[in-house]
Amino acid sequence: MPDLTVKPVVMPAPMRSIDPATLEVMQVYKLMTGLIVPRPVALVSTVDAAGVRNVAPYSFFCGVGSNPPTVLFCPSLTGPPKDGKRDDRKDTLRNVEETGEFVINIVSEAIADAANRTAANVPPEVDEFDLAGLTAIPSEVVKAPRVAESPAQMECKLLQVIFTGAGVAAGVIVLGEVVRFHVAAELEENYRIDPTGLDAVGRMAGNTWARTQDRFELVRPK
Repeated sequence: MPDLTVKPVVMPAPMRSIDPATLEVMQVYKLMTGLIVPRPVALVSTVDAAGVRNVAPYSFFCGVGSNPPTVLFCPSLTGPPKDGKRDDRKDTLRNVEETGEFVINIVSEAIADAANRTAANVPPEVDEFDLAGLTAIPSEVVKAPRVAESPAQMECKLLQVIFTGAGVAAGVIVLGEVVRFHVAAELEENYRIDPTGLDAVGRMAGNTWARTQDRFELVRPK
């Protein structure tokens, strides 16, 4: 039988109220990345219209629903639009808008360092697969490649792009429908994933990452 004992909740110390409208962008960013933790990492692979590959990590990433299977990730803008054109977009966002496709590759601890290397600010013509020493393999449905070293990948078709603002660090919500799942065979049984074998990692604030090997269970009340 599950332990239904009501455990006392310790109240936090006196709290500081902070109005984000009074802060600089980087101060708000520090608050959000320090509070929204741990964040799963989506290593997003794309190609541009000319077939140049790109792969980059995004930690504002989550599932949205399972009917249809929908995910989102959020690449922030790098600056204000110029001449009415969105050249403030990161390469990933530009590629997704051009092609309507992307792949989300799950980041395990084994490839965390390589995934981190793909975050480098390099020109669009640079292939981050080569930069990080990752292997690109073909997808089944979309043109964007998958990361061979990732324990699981999701091929996605673009559903919608939502811009939440303009200017440096403004958010962009990229919604995609998963059209194909790929999971290492030893990690899946009856559609359940072995969390130990997946060995996914997440982001905290700053340069700190988190493992998912320290876990506990709570029985959901009926």
